[in-house]
Amino acid sequence: MSTNQQLSFLQDKIKEIGSAIFFNLSDSVLKLPTSIVSTLKVDDYGYVWFYMQKPRQDLTVFEQEFPARLDFFKKGANFFLQISGKGWVVNDPEELNTLNLVGADSHAVLTDLVLVKVKILKGEYYESGTGRTPWWKQAAMVVTSWFRPNNQYRPETYFPAS
Repeated sequence: MSTNQQLSFLQDKIKEIGSAIFFNLSDSVLKLPTSIVSTLKVDDYGYVWFYMQKPRQDLTVFEQEFPARLDFFKKGANFFLQISGKGWVVNDPEELNTLNLVGADSHAVLTDLVLVKVKILKGEYYESGTGRTPWWKQAAMVVTSWFRPNNQYRPETYFPAS
């Protein structure tokens, strides 16, 4: 699968779920907190864009670049997704304009929230086994789980940035 196809697949799955748990994996003492976020968009360069609650401290004391992970899960979906990559706090006015933040609420949005983007470096797609799995495939998964009890879910791994 080409890198464009991998990115397209991940874009579709992220849009289908829509929200994720954001983790800042930095070792810094002061870092953006773990939060539930809603995806604004996934662009063609492999960046996942979202807003999160602005911390009480001044944003300039936080790291502007950091390792990050997004866990996408939706109740009832037959898959979940883990995105690992590099995150940035977006405060450049030109980048903010790319999301077309116009209107009366744009000022309120920018004072209460912070825009973050995460570059997808690795995506792990897991089938959860619920939903449309044929009975014979479920039986085969049960039998193989007897021999690999700690590895029930094996992800399909994508590297769209390479």
